[in-house]
Amino acid sequence: MRKLQYDEIARKRGQNPGSERIPLYVLADNIRSLYNVGSVFRTSDAILVKQLILSGYTPTPPRREIEKTALGATKSVPWEYVQDPLDAIARLRESKVKVFCLEQTDQSVPYTSFHRSDFPLCLVIGNEVTGVSPEVIQACDAAIDIPMLGIKHSLNVAVAYGVAAYELLRCWRGDDHHPSNDLV
Repeated sequence: MRKLQYDEIARKRGQNPGSERIPLYVLADNIRSLYNVGSVFRTSDAILVKQLILSGYTPTPPRREIEKTALGATKSVPWEYVQDPLDAIARLRESKVKVFCLEQTDQSVPYTSFHRSDFPLCLVIGNEVTGVSPEVIQACDAAIDIPMLGIKHSLNVAVAYGVAAYELLRCWRGDDHHPSNDLV
């Protein structure tokens, strides 16, 4: 076994700038860390999200700190800024996009509960300390959460997004479908 070189990785995955994006929108609301925003961009590039929507006081590119973790993904991921996340949710709903928040609520379902029929969808991620706001939770179709087995109650927002994003990609592609309940 040997580590692949950059050009080998690009060939192996068939790097194609025109690759079809998955019907996944990501709404990042009130993320305070520029480094977390950069990580969200990088993960969004990795799975080819349709669009990243930044809202509230989430910082936007160009910023050196965002680029430090995004590594150029701010140029490859379609993104926009919208002040009010509820405006973005309303616009997505008009386009028949289901909206799910990544948050622990009294009605959360496991993050493995998605089906391909849930797409197109928007995943809402929230503030590092306070999470997704109650007003935004109320505007969502459902909440999903990631099991926390240790003494900590949550993951870093960029890490949690990465876990959920790759599960959504797996679901969209139909890889090894998890038996689960329908969300909505």
